[in-house]
Amino acid sequence: MRILHLSTRLIVGGSQENTLLSCVGSANEGHLVALAYGPIYGPEGSLLPRAQADDRLACFEVPDLVRQVAPLRDLRCFRQLTQLIRDWKPDVVHTHSSKAGILGRAAAWRLRVPAVVHTVHGLPFHRFQSRVIYRAYVLAERFAARRCHAIVSVADSMTRQALAEGIGTLAQYSTIRSGLDTAPFLGAHLLRAAARDRLGVGANTTVLATLGRLAELKGHDDLITAVLPLLRASTRDKLMLLWIGDGWWRTRLEQRLVREGIRDRVILSGLVPPDQVPALLAASDVVVHPSWREGLPRAVVQALLCARPVIAADIDGASEVCKAGETGWLVPVGDPLRLRAAIEQVLSDPSHAARLAARGQAEVRSAFDGDAMVKRLLALYRHLLERPSTPRAHLPR
Repeated sequence: MRILHLSTRLIVGGSQENTLLSCVGSANEGHLVALAYGPIYGPEGSLLPRAQADDRLACFEVPDLVRQVAPLRDLRCFRQLTQLIRDWKPDVVHTHSSKAGILGRAAAWRLRVPAVVHTVHGLPFHRFQSRVIYRAYVLAERFAARRCHAIVSVADSMTRQALAEGIGTLAQYSTIRSGLDTAPFLGAHLLRAAARDRLGVGANTTVLATLGRLAELKGHDDLITAVLPLLRASTRDKLMLLWIGDGWWRTRLEQRLVREGIRDRVILSGLVPPDQVPALLAASDVVVHPSWREGLPRAVVQALLCARPVIAADIDGASEVCKAGETGWLVPVGDPLRLRAAIEQVLSDPSHAARLAARGQAEVRSAFDGDAMVKRLLALYRHLLERPSTPRAHLPR
């Protein structure tokens, strides 16, 4: 098969890592694979060097594929994607993220690509937007859903939310978990001591880690509010925070840490290559994921693979992996008081927390295996390509 993946920004992030893993996995199975993406910039980092290091992948930058709504650039982008698809002649076009998904599906459908697939890593509309923006995204996604053969959700909650807004039909959807290379996380406990030494963390210090971009809706302000009394009641060698990642909100968040007098209690890792994430998670004692918006939080899966106790905001697909009382703790979104209570509960009973973390590791290690994800995606592509030819008028329009 000739498979073309489209992603808006090839930054360091969950959906982008998923996309790259899908590309590499398909190439490993002997398929011809191309990856197209928009310009990459900013503090989040880039996965492009990893993509370019694999000479089996054809990499194409689409100059006008940008995240923000920009009508003239979007029109040029549509033309650029149309030309790319016409030239490369894929059997499958698989889109990721909202902008690439809307424009890419439209271009692929127009050119009658045999299999057009979209993955919902996270829906572009959410309850923290204005009603106008929310509605515009819903209408755009309805338009795009009529121009693809299949929609992959990384979480069942994504399918439910999309269908509730009239996006696509139930027959189009399937849930395929966002896979990853699990081995580095499963073996990360061997790196714990060295990682803590590099961070300057003492053996008796409890480390609360957060993995994610320093950006809006990631919940870092909630975490600060939640832990302020705990940090002020303890000494530096008792409790520390570790923020893994970087982003546009770093300066703003650092300023708040300074105002609250706790800047010296927070370790900011800055931009971290993905292969260093397992060691940093292993260096922690508890992983907190207070994000206000997710598809299925990859950080939670990675933490559980490392057998770290997890506290997560109960949003979107979080409860499908962080199951309250079974594999972790769930708290309401944007509720620092409940978040603090959960942290105190975890810290007060580390044996119970360890049991839940071990149970979580056992559940996610096979469900999120990258090879299994690739096999399911390839099976979906083959199913679409092998189906009886259907007159265009009978396909979703």
